[in-house]
Amino acid sequence: MKPNRPIEIVLAAAIALCSAAALAQLQTEYGPVTAGAQPSAPAAPAAEKAPVAVPDYRVGPEDVLDISVWKEDALKKEVVVRPDGGVSFPLVGEVHAAGKTAEELRAEISERLKKMINDPVVSVSVLKVAANRIYVIGRVNRPGEFTTGRYVDVLQALTMAGGLTPFASENDIKIVRKDQGKDVVLPFRYAEVREGVNLEQNVTLRNGDVVIVP
Repeated sequence: MKPNRPIEIVLAAAIALCSAAALAQLQTEYGPVTAGAQPSAPAAPAAEKAPVAVPDYRVGPEDVLDISVWKEDALKKEVVVRPDGGVSFPLVGEVHAAGKTAEELRAEISERLKKMINDPVVSVSVLKVAANRIYVIGRVNRPGEFTTGRYVDVLQALTMAGGLTPFASENDIKIVRKDQGKDVVLPFRYAEVREGVNLEQNVTLRNGDVVIVP
């Protein structure tokens, strides 16, 4: 028996209408849809900015810095801190960067540029931490010097050194730090930090810090 042509026509028209409606809905949500292509997904939100670097990080030799002055295309430069701790920047000349924070370095460069530029807006950022050397000595399983390309706190440094030995005095650990030419001693009570108490003791280590485990 031959199919009923009028019914086929009605069904085809209904399908076409549904497809047109679906296409219109897709175009409303995603924009024009090309034949044979899948509709594009909605635009993803912009990626979040990278976390801000630890503000009190002290620049060291081999670190890579990005220094720029707003609206001054000629004053934008990536520099590597030399072994002597210095960097060179246009109009400023030689600047001793090692041992200074990015903010201290920014302020110094800005002050020098004021002689040639009105209200310079200077930006200084650390692109690569290459000179962050810390030392862990005493009753740990692998004492020695550790070079890290990232920020490390006391717990992480102790982990890098293989952890404490069984006879370590875990509540008498000290961090010896050079600050403006003077030795500063920071106490670290491992048992307290392990229990989640006085977590501010777990400081971010600076280049040259020595962790002593008696």
